[in-house]
Amino acid sequence: MGRVTGLGGLFFKAEDPEALYAWYEKHLALKRGSNQAVTFRWRQHDDKEKEGMTVWAISPKTTQYFDPSRASFMMNVRVADLDALLKVLKEEGIEIDPHREDYEYGRFAWIVDPEGNRIELWELSAER
Repeated sequence: MGRVTGLGGLFFKAEDPEALYAWYEKHLALKRGSNQAVTFRWRQHDDKEKEGMTVWAISPKTTQYFDPSRASFMMNVRVADLDALLKVLKEEGIEIDPHREDYEYGRFAWIVDPEGNRIELWELSAER
């Protein structure tokens, strides 16, 4: 069973997200889209007809979205089969958040690494 298929995104906290977005746009040309994040679009290696994306976003320092992690960042990784991976990770003793989220663009779950960093797992919807 494959596990991670790619980097889905990188999210981090900032004292002043708007000012930091402006800095990144001015100096590195990273411009937010309608989803209020920077989205890098690319074609999948094994199927050039399918588009992939990597999201880069800044959150307020007060966000609780990364909890229980104390880190100022959270990595999102793409996975092929979320349910199968969660089953294996549970058997391996990995800390798994019981909360799940489902959207038209995919399903999400979260785990925690040995240093307490929250990792978001994203199974892309079949339509994409």
